[in-house]
Amino acid sequence: MHDSPLPTQQHRYEGLPELPIATLHERRERVFLVLAGLFLGTLAMLNILGITRFLNVAFFIKGSERWDHPLAIAVGVLPYPLTFLCTDFISELYGRKRANFVVFVGLLLNLWVVLVLWLGGAWPGFPTDTPLGNEAVFFDVRAFAFKAVTASMIAYLAAQFIDVQVFHFWKRVTNGRRLWLRNNGSTLVSQLVDTIAVILITFGSAWRAGTMTTGAILALIATGYVFKAVIALLDTIPFYLGAIWLTRWLRLPPPTLTEGVPGGAAVEAGVG
Repeated sequence: MHDSPLPTQQHRYEGLPELPIATLHERRERVFLVLAGLFLGTLAMLNILGITRFLNVAFFIKGSERWDHPLAIAVGVLPYPLTFLCTDFISELYGRKRANFVVFVGLLLNLWVVLVLWLGGAWPGFPTDTPLGNEAVFFDVRAFAFKAVTASMIAYLAAQFIDVQVFHFWKRVTNGRRLWLRNNGSTLVSQLVDTIAVILITFGSAWRAGTMTTGAILALIATGYVFKAVIALLDTIPFYLGAIWLTRWLRLPPPTLTEGVPGGAAVEAGVG
């Protein structure tokens, strides 16, 4: 069992010089800021885009027009896999506490988006027959976003926390080895939870009312999950190479030496 290195501690790599403490701290905090910023920015974007448009996945598949149910993904799904890649990087480099903290901040961001949309709709605007009265676009986006954010907040909390927990489960079971396993094992499980939850919450009322069939619901779940799973498998290479390079650049222990380490860059305040 190793203690988590404090900001003043750095792993020694052959051929790499020891860094000044100020440089070490700056590198670690900047990388965290970039990862957290990408995560939160992507989260805000996908919640606004949400289900405002559906993309035809089977557009280039010959004969797909004869299928009973269309293969479609919401446009908000496109950037979503990036959020799991970011939390995997944060989990690997900074530990479970910081990863969970970023997930919690993401929840607050969702609530902030809802508050701004609610306030924007509640605040009186201008008559529709005036140049400043073009409100149709806003209220369409607002209606879509409310539905998407409500669904995503529930699914997001479950999926992201599962992602962090499963990631560290595989890290513990493999004694810090098998980087690809904890990356894919955590993401594939958590994205299945997320996809099922989002589709059921978003279209559950339409399914109960009979305007959407069970087959259509299952087709949406299958299409969304397959898309996310493929992207998750493809991001194994950038995650693997990125984790190895970043541990050296940040002077953290390599993945094979991190058994029991809650996060190589844990700060003295205990957020690792």
